[in-house]
Amino acid sequence: MKMMSTEAWVLHRSEQGAGYPATLVRENFEFPDIDENEVLARPLFGCWEGNMGHAIQRSPIDICAERGEEKVVIGNSGVVQVTRCGSAVTTVREGDICLIFSNGMPDEFGYPKRIFAFDAPGTMGVLARTIKLDQRNVIRIPENTRFKLEQWAAFSLRYITAWANWRVAWGCWQLQMPEVPPSEVYVWAWGGGTAYAQILLAKEMGCPVVMLASTPERIAHLKGLGIDAVDRSAFGEKTFEEDLLAAVRERTGGRGVSIFIDHIGAHYRSTIKALGRQGVITTSGWKRAMTYPTVRAAECIARHVHVFTHYARYQEGLDAVAFAEERGWVPSLDGKVYTFDEIPTLAEQYVAGKLESYFPIFSVNAREA
Repeated sequence: MKMMSTEAWVLHRSEQGAGYPATLVRENFEFPDIDENEVLARPLFGCWEGNMGHAIQRSPIDICAERGEEKVVIGNSGVVQVTRCGSAVTTVREGDICLIFSNGMPDEFGYPKRIFAFDAPGTMGVLARTIKLDQRNVIRIPENTRFKLEQWAAFSLRYITAWANWRVAWGCWQLQMPEVPPSEVYVWAWGGGTAYAQILLAKEMGCPVVMLASTPERIAHLKGLGIDAVDRSAFGEKTFEEDLLAAVRERTGGRGVSIFIDHIGAHYRSTIKALGRQGVITTSGWKRAMTYPTVRAAECIARHVHVFTHYARYQEGLDAVAFAEERGWVPSLDGKVYTFDEIPTLAEQYVAGKLESYFPIFSVNAREA
């Protein structure tokens, strides 16, 4: 088997197991040449994602051990240029500019069981100068797109996640409450890039939207987009839940939240209390709480719907990209673009909570594009 080599930031398997943080190592990384269904590509831009922080922190798992590999290259949100295609590839052509589609191991219906460049064995992410991907791990960016490649890099993971999660959450709400117009569907979200994307979808549909944030920069950014932003840092330490519920009552006329987007899970009990009757709580993440305590009878009586999704099917990715290009549903970017040399700094700042941007962008080969 022909082997290839590329410069990369590499995550090594821990001798101590999960829970012991790693350090990315810059080195040459070897991988097998592409097969008939794969493409070779040059990453141009990437977006730092929460799952990359999980991988480096080895929490909740050591992904190298999970994959049965000694070292891996992470990074599953970004834009690449295809340089070579296998003989059976039909989705893209050599030279195409594509975004990463992160469904690394679909089930028989196309829903992901494992995620590309995270827990899916044999996959490598954009923290490398050259990578190989299955042809269904790339989606061609629309020709003559109106948007920057940096925006599409930020789009590829969180916006597609948002599209798929919102489709189910909205469908669940509509199933019970078809007679309620969007102007009376109150959509709230805890802060984060995926929730941000969903709030913009809800706003596009005409729903009253609120996003909880905790920094002046994010609050100003949200208000600049016409999104009502609630400063959760103003909630008292001992009165957090009471203050949240007061804000909900004020903005919903006492009806409660219709759809609450919660990809973090840090305030699950309070989120449930904020839901109105027939309300939907929707999540796609595993950032904080791994187990939710629920009073089953109370949730039945309130007719609450709990939605859990995990990324997207390939067709959902195609649909999300087409909608984004047509309607302008793409991230608004701010802040610096980190260089390939600055990847360790970006990783440290993410873990330390020092990044203001919802979408921290880094370049790989962008200057050579």
